[in-house]
Amino acid sequence: MMADVTQFGKVAVLMGGLSAEREISLLSGNAVLSALLNKGVDAHAIDVNQNIVSELDAGNYQRVFIILHGRGGEDGTMQGLLEVMKLPYTGSGVMGSSIAMDKLKTKQIWLAMGLPTPAFCIIDSEQSCEKALETLSLPLIVKPVLEGSSIGMSKVECKEELIPAWQKAQQCGGTIIAESWVEGDEYTAAILDDQVLPMIKLKTSHKFYDYDAKYEADDTQYICPCGLSEDQESEFAELTRLAFNAVNASSWGRVDFIVDKNNQPWLIEVNTVPGMTGHSLVPMAAKQAGISFDELVINILTMARCESC
Repeated sequence: MMADVTQFGKVAVLMGGLSAEREISLLSGNAVLSALLNKGVDAHAIDVNQNIVSELDAGNYQRVFIILHGRGGEDGTMQGLLEVMKLPYTGSGVMGSSIAMDKLKTKQIWLAMGLPTPAFCIIDSEQSCEKALETLSLPLIVKPVLEGSSIGMSKVECKEELIPAWQKAQQCGGTIIAESWVEGDEYTAAILDDQVLPMIKLKTSHKFYDYDAKYEADDTQYICPCGLSEDQESEFAELTRLAFNAVNASSWGRVDFIVDKNNQPWLIEVNTVPGMTGHSLVPMAAKQAGISFDELVINILTMARCESC
């Protein structure tokens, strides 16, 4: 899969942006940029703002590596812009990016396909919070459907915590869901060119794998090999591949899931532009598969395409 880097031409690495995940994107973007430069790629960093069209035009780029996390970069809008500009880009296309960014749409598609994902309710008022308590047993988790990196999420363990959790999630905008809490072990499956890489088991001292546990805590454990039997890992790999393809995601990404005490997997979400920082999961999985960080970045760039070109 490794390529002659001269075929890439001049590459723009889109990072930063205007989302709540800006700082993580800058870390990821600089790691990707270093890897590309190490491999001899003519790569250039662009911190995305409202002038992105003129910057891309003026730069005469041949390919784009998208390492923007969250809204404005991971949700189909940047992908749509690059389609109009006829610039090949990394990761999922417009539809896959848009669906995967929306946790509600993702779950609705999975449920329609009979794939396992925790029960949920949309909460849009104090009355709907009350109804969620009747429908879903405590504990539960409240999520804004259009944020990543666990931003705006809260675990609710008693009824008094639900409305404050809903109000916190409201600050992110968009639809908010309350989802049944699944007690079990959390795993992530990295996907690269339709292949599921070795899975990682996550262990945190926090209530859940939140923003701090992801990016700042030193006691978060990443276990790879993950400890699942070969048969289980194979079974879950097929499930996560199905879940990834169901939302029209492609190229590379990550599927997060939880396995309960009965060994039942529950799909949580898809990430189409996962982190590429020192704490990030896709590089860890790739390393376990014998793929260095620099090789991983080149592999992703090799798959860059433009559906309208």
